[in-house]
This record gives sequence, structure tokens and C-alpha cells, in this order.
Amino acid sequence: MPRYLLVNKPLNVLSTFSDPAGRRTLKDFIPVPGVYAAGRLDYDSEGLLLLTDDGALIHRLTDPRYEHPKTYYVQLEGAVTEAAVATLRQGVLLRGERTRPAIVEMMADPDLPPRPVPVRAYHPTSWLKVVLREGKKRQLRRMTAAVGFPTLRLMRVGLGPLNLGSLPPGQWRELLPVEVLALRGRARQRR
Repeated sequence: MPRYLLVNKPLNVLSTFSDPAGRRTLKDFIPVPGVYAAGRLDYDSEGLLLLTDDGALIHRLTDPRYEHPKTYYVQLEGAVTEAAVATLRQGVLLRGERTRPAIVEMMADPDLPPRPVPVRAYHPTSWLKVVLREGKKRQLRRMTAAVGFPTLRLMRVGLGPLNLGSLPPGQWRELLPVEVLALRGRARQRR
């Protein structure tokens, strides 16, 4: 029977179970053998990770052609402009390649759990809710920097039909059967 775990990856933790450099990994938080991350979050990003031993599902969720939505809350340095938001929505040119259009909304401070390493006091800052349908390395950070607003904090809060909810950093839970059905159904669809 496959296992499906929803994890709130803390800041400065690798999305793997080992690291030759000795940094903290998922192994420090999750005592479940044989599961792997469906996708990844950068070391300095936080939030929702799905771990499973269902290889076919991992493939469907991580293959870019299926365009599965990933939802993020992003804190930016500076007062973000409508022009920057419009550019993010259309797609940004990064290293000669345009990103896919994104859903981008300005939002109030989402009141996230405090981080062990607080964001330095920048004034002002802005928050965006961003939905991407691709996931290149450090893409969202590079996109916001390209429009003049560096990312200070990045947290994934959704993956397809899954939501992080109030799960505390470093904690995990098994998916509910209804969540597994929704995830499998979404994974079979193409956009």
C-alpha cells in the first residue's frame, strides 16, 4: 500500500534524506523509510512537500508537461508595483527563456509561523500569492529579482489539490483518503 505524507519543510533543510556536507535533511524530521519527495524545495525555502513511495505519481507531478499548479506565498523587498505583477503574470525572460504565465495576486501579510532565522527588517516589504505551473531551479526567486523585487521569504502552501493548512514547520501527516483520490485524479489530467 503506497504511503503519502504531507510535510511542512522548515527553512534550511534539504528536500532529501542525506547530505554529505552534514546539513539538516528530511531524515531529521521524518522517520518513514522508502518515501521520496515529489519535487523539491530549495534549502532556503519553506513549506509543503509531498513524500511518497508511489513512483508513477511522483513522475506525473514532477513532469513539466502536466503543468501541476504549485502555490506560494512570497515576501518581497520593497513595495511591489502593478507593473511588476503584470510582468510576472505574463512570464519573465530568464537566461534567454520565458517562463510560463503565472497567477499572481498582491496580498496582505499572511501571518506565517516565525522562522528560526527571521527575515531582516526591510521596509517596506510586500507579499504575493503566486501559482506556477512549472518549477525550474530557483525560478520564483529569479522571476521576482528580474522585475526588481528580490525575494526575502518563500513558502509553498499548495500543490494541486493539497494545502499546507496549519501544519507546523518540521511536522508531517499522512494524507487523508479523500486527498489521495483528489491528488491521483489531478495527476491523471493534463491542463
